[in-house]
Amino acid sequence: MSNPVVTRFAPSPTGFLHIGGARTALFNWLFARANGGKMLLRIEDTDRARSTDEAVEAILDGLSWLGLDGDGDPISQFSRVARHREVAEQMLADDTAYRCYSTPEELEAMRENARAEGRNPMYDGTWRDKSEADWPSDMPFVIRLKSPLDGETTIDDKVQGDVRFPNTDLDDFVLLRSDGTPTYMLAVVVDDHDMDVTHVIRGDDHLTNAAKQKLIFDALNWEVPVMAHIPLIHGEDGAKLSKRHGAIGAEAYRTMGYLPEALRNYLVRLGWSHGDEEIMSLDQMIEWFGFDGMNKAAARFDFAKLEAINAHYMRALSPEALLQNVISILPEIEGGLDIKAKISEANTPWLLAAMPALSERAKTLLDLIEGMSFILADRPLPMDEKATTLTIGDNVEILTKVAPVLRSIEQWDHDGIAAALKQFCEENDLKLGKVAQPIRAALTGKATSPGAFDVLQIFGKEEALSRIHDRI
Repeated sequence: MSNPVVTRFAPSPTGFLHIGGARTALFNWLFARANGGKMLLRIEDTDRARSTDEAVEAILDGLSWLGLDGDGDPISQFSRVARHREVAEQMLADDTAYRCYSTPEELEAMRENARAEGRNPMYDGTWRDKSEADWPSDMPFVIRLKSPLDGETTIDDKVQGDVRFPNTDLDDFVLLRSDGTPTYMLAVVVDDHDMDVTHVIRGDDHLTNAAKQKLIFDALNWEVPVMAHIPLIHGEDGAKLSKRHGAIGAEAYRTMGYLPEALRNYLVRLGWSHGDEEIMSLDQMIEWFGFDGMNKAAARFDFAKLEAINAHYMRALSPEALLQNVISILPEIEGGLDIKAKISEANTPWLLAAMPALSERAKTLLDLIEGMSFILADRPLPMDEKATTLTIGDNVEILTKVAPVLRSIEQWDHDGIAAALKQFCEENDLKLGKVAQPIRAALTGKATSPGAFDVLQIFGKEEALSRIHDRI
């Protein structure tokens, strides 16, 4: 019986959960769920100078918001340093590693000599075959892997296919530093082995690391996990992803008004596909996800497509859920607390009634917040420039005449309002737009908003007439 699937997401806590990391976490989480396994979370915090508790918290918060929590408590790599050191010492005893006493000056001279001769600047193996009798008693040393001197190392990659590396290019790299701390290469291998990781899914910028790590697995006679190196994410222009393309933290997408389910759906399509499916539920992703749908080419981040997917998910939510999502991000956006303070028991029914019409025009929750501002504005409403022109001059007369007509409507819904206004237009030889535009401006203070019939229905008769009377 094969081992249960175990994947891992292993971020370095030096900043936020960036978008590439979020996609890597998603792919690991989905593969584990698709195969009845689990995804472990390992915080690779051995770089103490750059690792911060704030970054750990930001990463965990971003994962939680995306619904990608790991199985079990996060594991600190730094807490396992003694175990890493133990393995390095065992490799030394097994003669698969050796002590190296070369000084920084000697190492630099080796690199300079190699460069001068047109070779890769690698360690030259000076201490590789020295015996214990040759070890100085009072000098610091590192422990290096005894890499194979010839042949090649092949990574059987589920995405990239067979990737071959000449062993002459892989060097006798350091496993344990002179201060007793492990290098990234050693720590990752020991942790993956001890955590029973069966599948390593990560960016293809780790392919060379994979070759070096396989050498360590082989030296220890440990089983190598299945490797899957996924394409990186590039900007729309094909360049490496940067902040201007969208390489920002997951929490930034939250405050930009994106829904977690929309971002998740968008990310799963960056480097993986299932036929022509664009919109997928989480259950569908789990059912369909696998290596067969992976692409080798770099994916391109496209904000327009993300916005379109986000708009789809927003329109699928109930008015109550939409409003709750809006309220949840208000504390995180500029001026949001002031907006939250204006939401009351009195205006909540108007906000809920407005959500369907507002969401038809919105791509993000920020668009919704902007769109609903006319509901929360203090009366008399501030008017934008075009709305002002629609509520002065002849338009005041139109508003004055139409107010009693609106007052007389018994069936205050879309059909009843439409019928009364159309009759008013016919009787006064006016086009509907000539009447609807001043009404909408008086109700919202804006020239752009949901249609007049919708806004009248949102506010109900009394509030709508009060707002119109403010402009007469």
